[in-house]
Amino acid sequence: MLKRISPDQVEMGMFIHKLEGSWLKHPFWRAKFLLEDSETLYDLREAEIDAVVIDVGKGRDVAAPRAVTVAAAGSPAPAQPQRRAPPIRPAPIRVSTAPQGLAREFGHATKLAEQGRRVISKVFLEARLGKTIRVEAVEPVIEDIFASIQRNPHAFNGLMRCKRENEYVYRHALACSALMISLARQLRLNPSEIRAAGLAGLLFDVGVNHLPVDLSDHGGEFRHLPLEVLAPHTRLGHDFLNASGIEPQIAMVALHHHERNDGSGYPSGLIGGDIPLLSRMAAVCDAYDALASNGADAHAADPGAAIQAMADMAEKFDPIVFDAFVQCIGVYPVGAMVRLRSERLAMVVDQDPADYARPTVRTFYSLVLGQAIRGEEIDLANCFGADEVIGPADLSAFEPEEVFELRHRLLAASVKAR
Repeated sequence: MLKRISPDQVEMGMFIHKLEGSWLKHPFWRAKFLLEDSETLYDLREAEIDAVVIDVGKGRDVAAPRAVTVAAAGSPAPAQPQRRAPPIRPAPIRVSTAPQGLAREFGHATKLAEQGRRVISKVFLEARLGKTIRVEAVEPVIEDIFASIQRNPHAFNGLMRCKRENEYVYRHALACSALMISLARQLRLNPSEIRAAGLAGLLFDVGVNHLPVDLSDHGGEFRHLPLEVLAPHTRLGHDFLNASGIEPQIAMVALHHHERNDGSGYPSGLIGGDIPLLSRMAAVCDAYDALASNGADAHAADPGAAIQAMADMAEKFDPIVFDAFVQCIGVYPVGAMVRLRSERLAMVVDQDPADYARPTVRTFYSLVLGQAIRGEEIDLANCFGADEVIGPADLSAFEPEEVFELRHRLLAASVKAR
């Protein structure tokens, strides 16, 4: 049952079905979600929303109205309720950068991903409202992602493959920032260049906030926009970042991250070395995350399948940059579904830095038995040839939602077992 209420009636535990009002005046790209944290509640109450439609069949209903006491004549008026103070913002995560196993770092990565999403949602909302971006507002996110990748190069990127947020644009920004940092480290760039790469990954799609279109008409996700509508976001982002005082090399990434090595990209049709290095890196990271994100076609969204799809159109990417990218995330990245020689299906849950073709996998299905099996974790680099990957898994028999849930469950089980 749907019920229309005012924003100040919204409480924790309610299922938000729809937000009434212009999407330009609130930080929520998609309306349907369960309200589970105080910061989102604060954001919702403070946003310029006309009304909120809740689904009381999926969440909490409105509390019964309290009795109102009418003051007697001559009595002082009752005190007005005070404005709610904003929730305390957590300090950026600052921990050791000493190497950690994937399972241990996964917990840190989960926390900083949620914290980073909040920061980016605020920054993108302000961008939609025409406010310039302050680098100091996003630099802590870059620092935390960089520290996580130093501790374990696969935990944060693996999390992005197994975690789906309603606000695709925020998850995409975080994922591309982490991928850019990983790639910059693989290319042996200096610390200032690694920082620039991470910042560029976080901001190169900021221009979507200035497109003259209501994303709520397209599922709240800019990747569903027709190319002719989406393409101007590169120039809009470049101009906006320049106006914000962001370094020119980072603003140029916003302009050129859709250029292609063979000249088939936009907006300028640049070829090869005419494309700045950070933009060539962004082209690879952006394309990979778009292909590997769980979208309408979940069967083509597998990380391993994404790498293969990019290899099949290798002429579009700088070959040195693409090779370095594959080396840093693996031929079969964390989250990839693979078929083993033993006729079992498994998911990659960790990497062996000495041999990315033989990762650690967790089995979940027997092709011989035609049924799910008890999960077994196998370090293929150290199993003395007992098993091996023979190719990507065919998951066409699974529904897209099942694939996502399976990936999330397998990684969680692997983390818990270690």
